[in-house]
Amino acid sequence: MKILIADDHSVVRKGLKQILVDLNIFSTIEEAQDGYEAFEKIKKVPFDFVILDISMPGLSGLDILQKLRSLGIKRNILVLSAHPESQYAIRALRMGANGYLSKESAFNEMELAIQKTLAGQKYISSEIAAKLAFNVLDDSESLLHETLSEREFQVMCLLAKGVSVIEIGKKLNISDKTVSTHRIRCLGKMGMKKNAELTLYAVKNGLIE
Repeated sequence: MKILIADDHSVVRKGLKQILVDLNIFSTIEEAQDGYEAFEKIKKVPFDFVILDISMPGLSGLDILQKLRSLGIKRNILVLSAHPESQYAIRALRMGANGYLSKESAFNEMELAIQKTLAGQKYISSEIAAKLAFNVLDDSESLLHETLSEREFQVMCLLAKGVSVIEIGKKLNISDKTVSTHRIRCLGKMGMKKNAELTLYAVKNGLIE
């Protein structure tokens, strides 16, 4: 089995590699330390399984999923995140990921996650599953960012991080005008007026580090 570990932290890659070694379910393990390297490797090599960090320099895990989907490239991908945020899990699965695992759950649930995703099943960590179940049972209103489209959500998170409209355009390969349009829609849907409000909201809801 050929596996790719894509994470910008060498310590995390080493830890994940050791988990896989202990599980003894691979033949070759390759690594990628940023989003661009990960995307190029996934595009060119038919990996049996990919462990993909959601937050990396260059391209995020969601960016990579979006690009792979647009190219019609399918891989068994388990998205790994430091954030036990259910909204990220839902979006990742919608964009083609086979599973979503929080890094805190990786040691205990990695084997099961790999087994399920390779068997064609979707997998989310127990921590996130509990949060999703709570949200379904909760009668309160949905979170504001759940009203955003996939692209609007991407733009919102980047704006919240303080990334400029020009840089967002380059990162997502869209025009500045399109970014500005998405920004206006995000603010309108979420009932906000300034980027600073997006930042406060994103931090409060665990959407950005």
